[in-house]
Amino acid sequence: MSTKTERLTRTVRWLQAYAILMTIALAVLFVRSGTGTDGVLRVRGLIVEDDSGRERILIGAPIPEAANRVRTDTARVRELWGPRFPDLERYMGWYEDYQHSTNGIVILSEDGFDRIAIGDPKPDPNIGRRLGPSTGVVINDPEGFERTGYGLLELDGHYRVSFGLDSDRGTEGLVLTLDDQDRRVGVYVRDEDGRIFLGNAAAGHGVSNLPDPFQGLTLTRDGETVHELNVARDE
Repeated sequence: MSTKTERLTRTVRWLQAYAILMTIALAVLFVRSGTGTDGVLRVRGLIVEDDSGRERILIGAPIPEAANRVRTDTARVRELWGPRFPDLERYMGWYEDYQHSTNGIVILSEDGFDRIAIGDPKPDPNIGRRLGPSTGVVINDPEGFERTGYGLLELDGHYRVSFGLDSDRGTEGLVLTLDDQDRRVGVYVRDEDGRIFLGNAAAGHGVSNLPDPFQGLTLTRDGETVHELNVARDE
């Protein structure tokens, strides 16, 4: 009996050692399969889950699809964001053409809302498309509406660098911008009543209704300039 017990014990120990060795070998093969000869881990995409199994971080070029992401679930978009717009069907029609993916990183809330996106190009806001492809970072509120962002936007072969702070309605409240095309450099302050611009711009800039080069301040209401201080024109 003692001999049989010893043999059984040795067999179990051998099987345990074999299992450990096989586990190590499989782990090495898995890592090596995604690692180049230069020691770099190469993957198409990566999804990081939290301790409850919810998809929270998407990394890739482009980012992988996630079942929990609100932006790519039109039924949840209709339910959660649609009521904020006066014409639901029109909004959903526009939404079909929005850019949701990116080459970079997207961090999701536990409810699946985009909270942070870093990429090229950035995803469109959920209230409308960007003017053109923009590389940078976006920070959204808990319901997925953009509240601030920094980016390099390409328009007709020219570039615009902007840093923006958005209102709770999703519209721009304050924007620091530099535009290569019209040499516009300045700060916009916007609300539902009008707009203030403080900065510089070349002739034909569109900052005011006048074609002169601009260096100063404008106050605009309902699309009309109601006050202008233009040092460049007065010189």
